[in-house]
Amino acid sequence: MKVAVIGAGTMGRGIAQAFAQCDQIEKVYLCDIKQEFADNGKAMVKKGFDKRIAKGKMAQEDADKILNKIQCGLNEQAVDPDLVVEAALEVMDLKKECFKKLQEEIVKNENCIYASNTSSLSITEIGSGLSKPIIGMHFFNPAPVMKLVEVIAGINTPAETVEKVKEISVMLGKTPVQVEEAPGFVVNRILVPMINEGIQVYSEGIASIEGIDSAMKLGCNHPMGPLELGDYIGLDIVLAIMDVIYKETGDSKYRACTLLRKMVRGKHLGIKSGIGFYDYSNGGKVAVDKK
Repeated sequence: MKVAVIGAGTMGRGIAQAFAQCDQIEKVYLCDIKQEFADNGKAMVKKGFDKRIAKGKMAQEDADKILNKIQCGLNEQAVDPDLVVEAALEVMDLKKECFKKLQEEIVKNENCIYASNTSSLSITEIGSGLSKPIIGMHFFNPAPVMKLVEVIAGINTPAETVEKVKEISVMLGKTPVQVEEAPGFVVNRILVPMINEGIQVYSEGIASIEGIDSAMKLGCNHPMGPLELGDYIGLDIVLAIMDVIYKETGDSKYRACTLLRKMVRGKHLGIKSGIGFYDYSNGGKVAVDKK
């Protein structure tokens, strides 16, 4: 089986690694709009392997076997995949245009399945106007480790496609959960508003950054507090999901916190920008006062 992953960012490269680690997968095309983006995605996978090898947790030959399956290039290289997983930016028009070009100009396999890793957008809308159906195949970060895959059918997604994607998820060692199409699906519908509420609690001066995170870790047995988790996910992603849920439901309880929007505008996005609710610039993690 051949798989094409469109988008070599954090999620794309993680999804590519998850597929390449599976014995039943012959080849993984890791694609992006620039060759350097795709190459960097594979380099980050290799960097993670090198750390594990140095600690004696992975053999070099196993790493080489996985890396040799990953072929980097532009989207145009994805000519013959059996499955496409789109992991581009969470922008509706971009996703629609990406699938249109893949279906009409690039992919020659008539039996190819087209899946989106969208974390909140409508599968039905992504697939609107396309010649072939779309399905949601939502992985979680880090994709090689996290066991869940949300499988989401749009109104035009065939039942057999849903079953096939569930089978593929199991083949990867994941647990698929079939989800009805709804803004945010299951996990993000519950999780992201919790992060947003944690930001609101902080903005009201109820507790410090460390206090909020410690309270949720110790009081709810969460492995990470909501502000730390927001930094890990990317505060721009948190905001985008909140905006989608709010727009789709019209319910004010899903309105994004003003401080969250302010931080995203200021490029304080979390780990990926080096600063969010915590400062990661010196290799550590130090809370930063945002008020």
